[in-house]
Amino acid sequence: MKKPTISTVVAVSVFAFFGVSIARSVLAGSPADVRPADIDKAQQEVVPKKGTDERTTMPTEKGLVGGNGQVEPLERETNVAAAVPGLIAAVLVEEGQFVEAGTPLVRLENSVESAALAAADADVAGAQADMKRLTKGSRQEEVDAALAEAEAAKARAELSANSLARIEKLGASGATSVDELDRARSQAKSDQQTFALSDARRRQTLAGFREEDVLASRARLRAAEARRAQASAGLDRLTIKAPSAGEVLQLKFRAGEYYQPGTNPLVVMGDTRTLRVRMDVEERDVSKLTVGAAAFVTADAFPGRRFPGKVIEIGKRMGRKNLRTDDPAERIDTKILEVRVELDDAKDLVPGLRVMSFLQAS
Repeated sequence: MKKPTISTVVAVSVFAFFGVSIARSVLAGSPADVRPADIDKAQQEVVPKKGTDERTTMPTEKGLVGGNGQVEPLERETNVAAAVPGLIAAVLVEEGQFVEAGTPLVRLENSVESAALAAADADVAGAQADMKRLTKGSRQEEVDAALAEAEAAKARAELSANSLARIEKLGASGATSVDELDRARSQAKSDQQTFALSDARRRQTLAGFREEDVLASRARLRAAEARRAQASAGLDRLTIKAPSAGEVLQLKFRAGEYYQPGTNPLVVMGDTRTLRVRMDVEERDVSKLTVGAAAFVTADAFPGRRFPGKVIEIGKRMGRKNLRTDDPAERIDTKILEVRVELDDAKDLVPGLRVMSFLQAS
């Protein structure tokens, strides 16, 4: 008997596989056919165990516009950052602390800048002293010394002149030598020049310093003050302060860490004395919005509780959704309009909490 070839065996196997598949499909029936067992399961009501139902209970009132919302401070949260990088030397506040505008929050390492400011202060002090000396004039002791020096020089010049006159008379009669006459003339000339110099100093002391000296001193003082202001500004920007009054909501860094601008903020803060809700309203409900309309919000964290309020602001431009749920069927390309709701009593709510918002349609 002739043995079957490999190709024959493969062909028979393929036909057998498709034959079995077709037979199973015929026995199973059409995919559109609904089995009675499936109908029974679909009609069963599934009741979640107590405490495990996470579905949000929707209000039953008519004429409400709903949307996702988020609790936020009076104004939007402020991300406080520094203008320069640096090592964080100290964090001066704690989370939950309420601070006033200008309160220091974080201090960066500033030893170099502190030394520069001290040097600039010393330069200003020196320039101020020089300016005071020039504008106030010489002390009385300096004036007295200049007068005495001028009088002494004048007396020596007169004495030398008298001596020269006497020697010249003697020289005319041949009673003195030529060398002695030359020495007398030289001494008289020297004493006269010394007197002229002393007298000039006396006049300068009495008249004060020149205007040019005063102007130069004033310019040096202004330059020193400008360097001090620059050093002070460099030191001041290493202490990050609160831009406005509010609560410290989150600290992003600790002492000893290195901060780089453009990354996370140093501190997140906001005015939590009044809480508001920023609500996303879909475009189909925009015509139903009115400032002053009654509103309320609910939160999964507080089942059965409503937080009443009113609409205080309606956005001026459509935009993308700010908030998204975990529902996979949610459309993310829907345009929304932002609406701000001010709450009458926001006790227990915290900034950042997601809520369901409802407002009365107009």
